[in-house]
Amino acid sequence: MSVRDLIIVGAGPSGLATAIAAGQAGLDYTILEKGVLVNSIYQFPVHMSFFTTPELLEIGGLPLVTPYEKPTRIEALKYYRRVAEKFDLRIEFGRQVTGLDRDAATGVLTVTSTSSAGTRTDRARAVVFAIGYYDHPNRLGVPGEDLPHVSHYYRDAHSCYRQRVVVVGGKNSAAEAALELFRAGAHVTLVHRRSTLGASIKYWVKPDIDNRIAEGSIPARFNTRVVAITPEAVIVDPPESLPADRVFLLTGYHADFTLLEACGLSIDPDTGVPAYDPGTLESNVPNVFLAGGVLAGKDTAPIFIENGRFHGERLVKVLADRLQAASATR
Repeated sequence: MSVRDLIIVGAGPSGLATAIAAGQAGLDYTILEKGVLVNSIYQFPVHMSFFTTPELLEIGGLPLVTPYEKPTRIEALKYYRRVAEKFDLRIEFGRQVTGLDRDAATGVLTVTSTSSAGTRTDRARAVVFAIGYYDHPNRLGVPGEDLPHVSHYYRDAHSCYRQRVVVVGGKNSAAEAALELFRAGAHVTLVHRRSTLGASIKYWVKPDIDNRIAEGSIPARFNTRVVAITPEAVIVDPPESLPADRVFLLTGYHADFTLLEACGLSIDPDTGVPAYDPGTLESNVPNVFLAGGVLAGKDTAPIFIENGRFHGERLVKVLADRLQAASATR
């Protein structure tokens, strides 16, 4: 079986940026992606606008052109398709990585993955996990969390017209969803376990949601914890039953800790941050690197596309230098 230089796990912006850098360095690479191109962005709310300006989403030096100050989800999807075509990126979609083994004698890494065609193994000298965090919601662990009318993701408001909706959370996702649902004719109640909404809410969203709460258009329950969900209501503490036809639990997301630990990576149990060298982005497993949001652990705010897009260039330089040095000694 042939041995590639690099296998990249995840085709999000940081994975794509890593692939671009690998191609420019002359490395033999492939990307394994369990979903679609930039799968997390694809799962974002349909009408979402990014917090940042377009140049901060760009990778590979390819401009993201938009008539708006803030690019939209639709524009971002179009942009990353253009990136994949421009750099002729080698990506396998629908292939989920499930395990990783390292040969102690040779250092070669064997990646196990599955798809509709079955299980396969691939060998590489290095692996990059650029898996982000959006695929794994922070669960509340309450009865009824998996009922059909409950979701950890919000996509669009139209289906909730004239319905009673409870949104749980206090950051950007919850605030924006509550506002869009309210304006689409839903009867929205916002529930948050803290005393105030998060300070990181987008500056143009914060006064809007504050005003809607103040005027009673969007009733809010602060210092309130969900204890159970039934087919008809959300049960909270302090004791109250909030009628609900739909429930959105927008309480954040985290990286796939199970996958990382199965691959031998050490995870801090308190922060969820994987062990890695800040200079090289290498994990505790030799020649296994981390890029993008996976580095953030449970507190995902510090790492987004704006800074995660540079990780690939840094780690590819480290890897290319190592491969060159190893080749010179053969």
